[in-house]
Amino acid sequence: MTAQVTDLHYVAHAVPDLASERKFYGETWGLVEVGDADGKVYFAAEGSAHPYVIRLREDAEQKTDLIGFSADTRSDVDTVFAQALAAGAKPIREPGTADGPVGGYSARFFDPDGRAIEVITDTAKRVPRELATGEAIPVGLSHIVLHSPDMAGLLKFYEDALGFRVSDWVGKFMVFLRCNPAHHRLAIMGGPPSLNHVAFDVSSVDEMMRGLSRLTKEGVTLSWGPGRHTAGNNTFTYYITPNGNAVEYTSDLEQIDEATWTPTTYPMSGDIVDQWGTGRIIPGNVPHVTKDADKGLWQIPA
Repeated sequence: MTAQVTDLHYVAHAVPDLASERKFYGETWGLVEVGDADGKVYFAAEGSAHPYVIRLREDAEQKTDLIGFSADTRSDVDTVFAQALAAGAKPIREPGTADGPVGGYSARFFDPDGRAIEVITDTAKRVPRELATGEAIPVGLSHIVLHSPDMAGLLKFYEDALGFRVSDWVGKFMVFLRCNPAHHRLAIMGGPPSLNHVAFDVSSVDEMMRGLSRLTKEGVTLSWGPGRHTAGNNTFTYYITPNGNAVEYTSDLEQIDEATWTPTTYPMSGDIVDQWGTGRIIPGNVPHVTKDADKGLWQIPA
């Protein structure tokens, strides 16, 4: 019996300056701090039932500690773990009681590039609220983009081990993967193994633009955007956190009918990546590119 993950649950960062990153996510970006235990700070998104979507801790080096995906049942966690090992993953921790303040049942393993991955279920859920017009804060996590020196190998792993499915390609430059009706919760592009960015859904393109205005007034510099991608049809604005993590406000991400969807391979061109052609209108704005391998690879998560 095969099993799959059902959502992107959280991303855990280690940062040299915890105080500045904590202030950014909690006071500027629009998440809500929901826990502080064992040196780790947890942030939830107001429109999401996930108990947290970002976890921070302090470390001498910036790195990605963990990427968490949700599963529906404990049996699914067990099966995904077995699938991951069969696909070549190195185990970190067999299925069992999850660490952290929200309970649950989870398993951890390294993907082929050395990222620590957790698959988790049965956590204490939050009661999400409907955001008011003009709040311009994240509804929840949207997606992550990973760099890999072996795109084809990493793609096959996430298909075979976690049950992801290909939604679209942009040439051979980037592949978009889904685990639920959202067009992508994960995308993969070439390069040294690292995390390119973490994207957060806002409720509309209007809220994205209001967020751009608010963040600019608060001194956060726009790094790329505003614009609209073609694969996924989602809008975008990108920023850099105080510790150098790339984050995105996005809206209007395409929803997929599983029975009828056929992946498209779009040509790699500027008007595919940025169909409005507005992403670089502001001088100096360029897409964020991670060039160095993540310093958290092959490390047991703290």
